[in-house]
Amino acid sequence: MMERFTPVIFFLLVSCVCMISGQTCEGSCGYKFDSCSCRSTCVALKNCCTDYREYCVEVFPYSGSILGGTDLIVLKAIFNKSSELLCRFNSNIDTVGYVDEGGQGHCISPLLYQTGWVSLHISSDNGTTFNRVGTWLSVHTGKLDAKFKAILVNSTKWQYYGTPAVGGSLEMTWNTSLVRAERVNVELWGYRETGKPYANDWQGEWQYLYSLAKNQLNNGSFSFLPKPAQSGFSSWEVGALRVSSSNNSDGRRDVQAAWTEDHALAWHLEDKFRQNSTVWALEKCLAWDQLENELPNFLSEIIDCPCTLAQARADTGRFHTDYGCDIEKGSVCTYHPGSVHCVRAIQASPKYAAGQQCCYDATGTQVLTGDSIGGSTPDRAHDWGSPPFLRPPRVPGQSHWVYDVLSFYYCCLWSDNCHYYFKHRPSSDCRRYRPPSSAVVFGDPHFVTFDGVRYSFNGKGEYTLMTSAKTQLTIQGRTEPVNTTIKATKLTAVAMKETSSDVVEVRLVSGHSGLEVLQNQKTLSFAEQSWMDLQGVSVFSPTSTNVTVMFPSGAGVEVRLRGETVTTTVLLPEEFNDSTLGLLGKMNGDAKDDLALSNGELVRNLSNPEEVFGFGASWAISNESALFTYDSEILLNTYYYVSRHDNSFVPVFSVPKSPDDPLANQTYEICTGEGAEYCRYDILVGCSPRMGNATKVSFQSHVSLAEDLKQVISCGWLGPPNNGKKQGTRYLQGATVHLSCNEGFTLKGSAERKCLRNGSWSGNDTTCVVPSNIAGIVVGSVVGALALILIITMIVLYSRKQKRKAERSGQDTTSEDSTVHQA
Repeated sequence: MMERFTPVIFFLLVSCVCMISGQTCEGSCGYKFDSCSCRSTCVALKNCCTDYREYCVEVFPYSGSILGGTDLIVLKAIFNKSSELLCRFNSNIDTVGYVDEGGQGHCISPLLYQTGWVSLHISSDNGTTFNRVGTWLSVHTGKLDAKFKAILVNSTKWQYYGTPAVGGSLEMTWNTSLVRAERVNVELWGYRETGKPYANDWQGEWQYLYSLAKNQLNNGSFSFLPKPAQSGFSSWEVGALRVSSSNNSDGRRDVQAAWTEDHALAWHLEDKFRQNSTVWALEKCLAWDQLENELPNFLSEIIDCPCTLAQARADTGRFHTDYGCDIEKGSVCTYHPGSVHCVRAIQASPKYAAGQQCCYDATGTQVLTGDSIGGSTPDRAHDWGSPPFLRPPRVPGQSHWVYDVLSFYYCCLWSDNCHYYFKHRPSSDCRRYRPPSSAVVFGDPHFVTFDGVRYSFNGKGEYTLMTSAKTQLTIQGRTEPVNTTIKATKLTAVAMKETSSDVVEVRLVSGHSGLEVLQNQKTLSFAEQSWMDLQGVSVFSPTSTNVTVMFPSGAGVEVRLRGETVTTTVLLPEEFNDSTLGLLGKMNGDAKDDLALSNGELVRNLSNPEEVFGFGASWAISNESALFTYDSEILLNTYYYVSRHDNSFVPVFSVPKSPDDPLANQTYEICTGEGAEYCRYDILVGCSPRMGNATKVSFQSHVSLAEDLKQVISCGWLGPPNNGKKQGTRYLQGATVHLSCNEGFTLKGSAERKCLRNGSWSGNDTTCVVPSNIAGIVVGSVVGALALILIITMIVLYSRKQKRKAERSGQDTTSEDSTVHQA
């Protein structure tokens, strides 16, 4: 019995000692004391306060669905069986936790109306004190890995159920480990938004509707034959299914559960829908059309789409793959037939929180709604939501469903009335799109500035790669020697922030096997999620060698590990023109002023490596401006306690030319084409063919990126003439569109129009008119007039004849009467 309580007693003793000395992490996570630390760096530096793990907690898993229900374990904290756990998420949502048989604490994540990291405070005394602190990552259902959610088998059937020829049983599956129970309930929850749009009473709500099954064996699957919902529940048209323990009362919130993705609830709609889904959907479509006429126009404030698929995939600071249409995953584009890939604008529009979606076909051409049901469409509510979240239209996923997706079902998928939908959601072409400028650091290390100046700088230290006063964006780079004997350096870490955003650092891990991402000096794990929304910045890391950082300004930073070197590409939209300084130069289209020292002086001789070296050294950062993490004695001694530019390190400025060099043959084979000089330097000075090859790949990748991001001229969408048709759906410079008329109509204007360099279409506007026959019309008119005159004449003559006849008849009658009278 005593052994059972030993850990608890030890913890109490340690806490007592810490509190007496005033150096406890209780209430002090993130702070540093004189003799110990409660910062996340203390683990690596081995100077944590003794109760750091107890109060500055980590949880597993660290992420889950925005809909809640994830059971997370509180790691390394000590609880006893009598502990009454209460878990407070985001400072205002409490869920009941528990202590398991092994003494580990558990929390259940709540249903939230926001994504990203939220605070987690844990109480072990039922809410009297919340002295343990951690964080939790809330994830959009569409971005959540399939293993963390229940799956709708043949989801298309679920969402078309009740339309012609779609019926039968529906099935769903789930991982039984997501719900710790022998028997489960399967519940339907609905989402709706109430109040006046864009008014203070506009609210979103999830609500329990009814149960599909109770006390169901938790075997990981459930099937049923849907029936129209009763009691008015069919008015709920979007929702999700929840699988939870049968021990819970119906609709109990914030319990361990597995949720499906939110979806259109066609399968439970009223019987009227099943009787004639087309008519039902048209009524809904017309009502939505009327609502849209009354809502403010958001189209003018959203970003234009890139002109080509290559641009869309290269502009990683402003656009990201739409998970519903991904060329990397087989181009399953349910809502955009004919497209192979779609991207979404990462940032919502500033006032209305609207989104932009851009889709492309197999030729890389943007698909427009004027030509196809699968065209690019803007969104009144951004699918991924936007800060500060919580209320429409910023609720991730659900607001988009209410205002953009359900209406697509009404007008396009459940009926054939897409013209109503596209009237309010027309494709944005690319006439206003301006690609970003790019700059890169690669190899050991070489630079290409935003204006295309190429140079090498092999300083050892920490430097400003670029800074802009316009958005307070700062990007810093750290270099270190290739090894202890070679007088050349390489980039090993990049740190960045914008205005009040979190600081994001990407650095080479020990052993050079991957990249590590830190948020405000704390290491982030991408084992569960590849996308993270942080404060004022987002990070995407699909693999350990690939990290992309995106800021609200549209700036993007791509960090890639190639070989044993870090390649960093910075992408800046045109709003940054005339505002950048640093090693990546001034972004203004003028290459002559790119290499400006921190004091404003220009490098006079770019071919002088010593002068260029002095330019690079001038951009060394200070302790006050440093964004980097120093969580080891080596980093502290090498960078923090000394000058940020090591003046004692003098690199090799030129490539040694020795035919006897054992690497000469490999250099000749590997280093070919444009940029070969960087490859040669890295092989012959860095003594590494692998590094040289990585440098070659990085340089070629940058050349390809610059090519993809070249400005493309668009003439805009060209529609067919009324009563006619067209051939051609490409509207970029050099493209030709052929126009023709339907049978019975004559073409007036140009039958062929070409997109010109100035962004206008050649030729004249095209119309289709009824054939004109003036002579025939005149002859016909004359003949008709003569015929009319003849008819009138005949009528007059006939009338006169009849009148005379009547007069004669009258005279004869009078004569007879007179004769009789005389008689």
